Amino acid sequence: MSVKHAISRGLELGRSFFQLGLLKSGGRVVAKLRAERFRVGPSVRTVQPQAFLPSRYRYYRTSLRGLAAQLQSGGFRRRFSGGSPRNRAVFLAFGLGVGLIEQQLEDDRRSAATCQEIQAVFRKKKFHSPLKPFTSSGYKLEDYIIGNQIGKGSNAAVYEATARFAQPKEREEVSSPVQVKVDEEKIQEVRSPACCSLRNFPLAIKMLWNFGAGSSSEAILKSMSQELVPAGPLALKQEKEQITLDGYFGILPKRVSAHPNVIRVYRAFTADVPLLPGAQEEYPDVLPARLNPAGLGNNRTLFLVMKNYPCSLQQYLQESAPSPRHGSLMVLQLLEGVDHLCRQGVAHRDLKSDNVLLEFDSDGCPRLVITDFGCSLTQSDSSLQLPFNSMWVSRGGNASLMAPEVATAAPGVRVVIDYSKADAWAVGAISYEIFGQQNPFYRAVGLQSTTYQEKQLPPLPSEVPADVQLVIRLLLRRNPDKRPSARVAANMLHLSIWGRRALASQDSAGMRKLADWLLCQSAVVLLKGFGGSGGNGVKAELQRSFLSSLELEDLRAAVGFLFYGREQRHACILSA
Repeated sequence: MSVKHAISRGLELGRSFFQLGLLKSGGRVVAKLRAERFRVGPSVRTVQPQAFLPSRYRYYRTSLRGLAAQLQSGGFRRRFSGGSPRNRAVFLAFGLGVGLIEQQLEDDRRSAATCQEIQAVFRKKKFHSPLKPFTSSGYKLEDYIIGNQIGKGSNAAVYEATARFAQPKEREEVSSPVQVKVDEEKIQEVRSPACCSLRNFPLAIKMLWNFGAGSSSEAILKSMSQELVPAGPLALKQEKEQITLDGYFGILPKRVSAHPNVIRVYRAFTADVPLLPGAQEEYPDVLPARLNPAGLGNNRTLFLVMKNYPCSLQQYLQESAPSPRHGSLMVLQLLEGVDHLCRQGVAHRDLKSDNVLLEFDSDGCPRLVITDFGCSLTQSDSSLQLPFNSMWVSRGGNASLMAPEVATAAPGVRVVIDYSKADAWAVGAISYEIFGQQNPFYRAVGLQSTTYQEKQLPPLPSEVPADVQLVIRLLLRRNPDKRPSARVAANMLHLSIWGRRALASQDSAGMRKLADWLLCQSAVVLLKGFGGSGGNGVKAELQRSFLSSLELEDLRAAVGFLFYGREQRHACILSA
């Protein structure tokens, strides 16, 4: 081995050894960085690298720079005190490699601080729904005028409605905050002309079917508590908030904060089941005996009041074909919604195209919201791991879109199903529908999540951007350990759509350039927000979601995946 090769090898070993050992606990390193960077006090203490080293490396706590100097001086001493040239070169280069870590730590500190500062600014800007018809009313069914049925599932029927207590001027304001000509045209395409206008019925009321929950408000709320996951802070009357809501899994179901890509429940109350339009024809068996002698339902049930959307994603895709640009933004919105739920300890577990609602912003771009939380799993520790010790434990909803780790799980002692990346996998499958293909896991194509191989996945249309195709392929990996989280996948799309020029390289210089781009992007988004209309579109909402969720490790993982995809494409081009 030549001396030049030995020095090169020593540099490589020096960096890789210390990156593997000293920087392996990346989460703890970043946490330390955050704590020291944002500590409030009269003076700001400079954070030293040795403070981040794991306890098992106590010998190296003197500082990396000092350690590098010791190793280098030891290398020079060995130069004149004997030893083979190869060993002397490797030892010296090992010290030089350790010295390079100091600069990398400094770059990481700066990048982490930049991400945290941006995140702090955008997390203060809460998402506010444009619907504001509710004050202290709306807790009774009599407060609403109910129109035609607009949807029906396996456990509920949905009707269009309007509030009796809203003044005519208010109704006009809240009916459709982004309603413009393009919106009306789209609605005519995807919705039946028989349906009443959204301007007259801006609300939707979901009536749950009550088979075995009893007829007391307490029993109903406990049995159907998962439906309250997207409920706002004033959705229930104050006295009802005191009820212990056990849910299916014996824990208090979470209330997720507002997000532009997650449905919001404005009111939730129990009431006697009424005879609504189409009830006798559409769902006679679930009616109570007082309305249908052969009915099996209870007298009272739960009602949820939400915004009325023009159509579901499934209905829209049956009539329209979004452009590749809009399709990419639609996939990104689903990932942002799933990430928001995961961060708050919620797994939807029934994500499919008819559980996603859709409207249009002022530019005609589809805005998606995730709805129907009846099968959701909520956990206080946000681990999203469900003990699966019996076959009677529910895995979730739609069996066709269950992630492989969920579908293949076998009940047993200490068996746990991890749902942390299951909804992200479902987004990958739904993406095929968004881009005009059949969902590969529905019967028409024939793949099953329990047995499919990744090479069996059908190709996406050639006009779909390469980075979007990469994200979808990664989301559909069988092994969840090799699958990106919803946050990392969303970051990949954000960087691909808006930050392509910032991805010049994957080294520290590239990360510094990316941090500079993030600062510029933040300024642009803030200025648009102050301008008024520029901050209400889908693009602005996505950018705010991205900037409010910045984490250095997630960002670095996204960059790594994108470079991996580019290398794979480059290799394919060379081989061709």
